[in-house]
Amino acid sequence: MRITVIGCGYVGLVTGTCLAELGHHITCVDTNAARIEALKKSVSPIYEPGLEELLETNINAGRIHFTTNVAEAMQGASAVFLAVGTPQSEDGSANLTYLNAAAAEVARNAKGFLTIITKSTVPVGTGDALEALVARENPGVEFAVISNPEFLREGAAIQDFMQPDRVVIGLENDRARSVMTAIYAPMGDIPLLFTRRRNSELIKYAANAFLAMKVAFINEMADLCEAVNGDVAEVAQGMGLDPRIGNRFLQAGPGYGGSCFPKDTAALAASASKAGSPMQLVEATIASNEARKANVATKVAEALGGSLVGKRIAILGLAFKAGTDDMREAPALSIIPALEARGAKIAAFDPKAFEQARPLLTETEFSKDVQSALHGADAALILTEWPEFRTLGPSDFKSTMRQPLVFDFRHTFSVESFAAAGVSLYSVGRGHDEDEQERPDVLPFPSLESEVKAKLAKSKLKIHSA
Repeated sequence: MRITVIGCGYVGLVTGTCLAELGHHITCVDTNAARIEALKKSVSPIYEPGLEELLETNINAGRIHFTTNVAEAMQGASAVFLAVGTPQSEDGSANLTYLNAAAAEVARNAKGFLTIITKSTVPVGTGDALEALVARENPGVEFAVISNPEFLREGAAIQDFMQPDRVVIGLENDRARSVMTAIYAPMGDIPLLFTRRRNSELIKYAANAFLAMKVAFINEMADLCEAVNGDVAEVAQGMGLDPRIGNRFLQAGPGYGGSCFPKDTAALAASASKAGSPMQLVEATIASNEARKANVATKVAEALGGSLVGKRIAILGLAFKAGTDDMREAPALSIIPALEARGAKIAAFDPKAFEQARPLLTETEFSKDVQSALHGADAALILTEWPEFRTLGPSDFKSTMRQPLVFDFRHTFSVESFAAAGVSLYSVGRGHDEDEQERPDVLPFPSLESEVKAKLAKSKLKIHSA
């Protein structure tokens, strides 16, 4: 099948490349001429494991092409994927300017029956609006507008596309159903969920908002664990063994970031408010996550005596998660400026995100490797869970830093081994033994046990001891 993909950003490029790998003939379009020229040479504008290799394979096989010309790209195409950006507006809602412009151009070049598939993340009702837009632009064209949201994890996007746990397809046209079935047929027996278009649009936002809530919840549990001398890792493990909850997205850290959770929670909250049905849990999740990132600088300052003036702080990890160079809404973009505002000097290292981070952190010193970042530092913060950081030991910090104080926001290291080596390690969500000495042996409810026994004695309930 001949398919056009509009937009060569993260979603569009992964979608187009994987569809080509399935055997379809793909033409990808982008307004960025420099990006298109680089892609023709198999150079990806983003870092995603395995993407450049897959891209080169399909370019050499003649299954994927790149252009800036929409009319050229749509020749002979029976389906068009819209995968352009829907950035966050000032009021939190999704900005659909690029999507509407792309849909209008597609409409003007449409011939025959065309299936227009929205891959971009959009608010509920967008498909209806696009349908009206296309009809205005080209009154005589036969078409269907489909919602087919992406569920790609950065760092594992190819696997997620090729081996999905579900493919959600929202449509109002039976003719388009056969087109969508044919697109995904080469993937074999995968779960295709056909639903109404509005439901499909809601599913995407609902899924991301729910996962963001899990992250915010476990981060608040981490704060509680620190206050009462608990261990959030063990709490999360105990929660995750419950199949109703599961263990994914229960890793405490410095707050969520990336291209999806911050934007999608804000857009869902804005859409719900506009519809007169505000989502208080989602709004609380957003507030909790922002507070989480803001609290990091305060925590570091308290550990260093209250002032960060003149202190050198090493930041290990800038991307919002390992396996990507994506800096969109990365916690580092909030944490580093907050530290710098308090007078700290920052030395940062990330294995992949340098080029994306430099223009966003203009006051920050970028180090060529971990040891350069740690040299002479008063504190070190682990913000991204890159596997190479796990190879570091207490001696790597002790021998290089001015004072070995490590803030581990990703549960990278063992508190016990670092303590034994004389390195102070703050591990997110773990209480400290010295706190336990300050607590009474008995919880401050001395009359509770006797009160309960008295009530049980008056009741008819029989208690059997093991």
